[in-house]
Amino acid sequence: MLTLISRRFALVATVAAMTSLLLTPSPIRAGQLDFAVVRVPEQVPAKSGTIDMDGFKLAYWDTGGEGRPVVLLHPASVGHDAWVYQQPALSKAGFRVIAFARRGYKGSDAGPEDHGSASGDLRTLVQALNLGKVHLIGVAAGGIYAADYAITYPDAVASLVIANSLVTIGDAAYMAASAALRPKGFEEMPADFKELGPTYRSGNPEGTARWLEINRNAVHTRFRQDPQSKMTLDNLATISVPTLMLTGTADLYTPPPMLKKMADKIKNVSATIVDGAGHAAFWEQPDAFNAAVIEFLKKSN
Repeated sequence: MLTLISRRFALVATVAAMTSLLLTPSPIRAGQLDFAVVRVPEQVPAKSGTIDMDGFKLAYWDTGGEGRPVVLLHPASVGHDAWVYQQPALSKAGFRVIAFARRGYKGSDAGPEDHGSASGDLRTLVQALNLGKVHLIGVAAGGIYAADYAITYPDAVASLVIANSLVTIGDAAYMAASAALRPKGFEEMPADFKELGPTYRSGNPEGTARWLEINRNAVHTRFRQDPQSKMTLDNLATISVPTLMLTGTADLYTPPPMLKKMADKIKNVSATIVDGAGHAAFWEQPDAFNAAVIEFLKKSN
């Protein structure tokens, strides 16, 4: 265990050094490293419901209101109940906030494993709630589906936020390069070691335990829904909406140099690196994450 932790710290130091060299051409805002315990804020009242998907149901919640809708797409590791830091912040910033649980996650039925169904499910949700053009925020696997939706339905998206995401899962060379940066024994590491940065785990044991509880209760099925689009680096060039890409200096899946490879392919893109955050910046460093996202959304609104 100590060997793995040591390797993680070495990788973070390497990535931080590489970032200063490789990310210079991209606009960057680095969050401040924060060792304080992150408390869960009071939630804004939201309606919970289900959407009928022709034989099965998907769960969602919706704060309502007159603001431009923001749809949150959760990672593979947790479900739609993990947005406790974003829901009140986005709502107070004037947005209508919606999140749903993908097929097989807590609150939603499993449904069939249809190709491209994640984008179709999101499209059905958007139409059922009469949302019109939406801002999309996708974290990790949610970022893959958010990008897929923006490629498939470009006129239905106001802006796109892709956070801590290996979006180009269809690009073998990119995936191999990303995997080569991970420490030996990575796949056998506990979930919190793979997902959360060492700063957060050591400084926020309560938050780590809360994240692990949500992870256990997610009933997640990983990548049962393949994207509609071929998610390659070249295909990212077809994304036309304003896009924010975000990662953390301690993200072992998407370290800053790998984010730059993706960001360089998108025309209208900005990038944010959150200092000290691992693969779940939205959870580990919510103040920095929310500030970057809200500033971007207001510019794109």
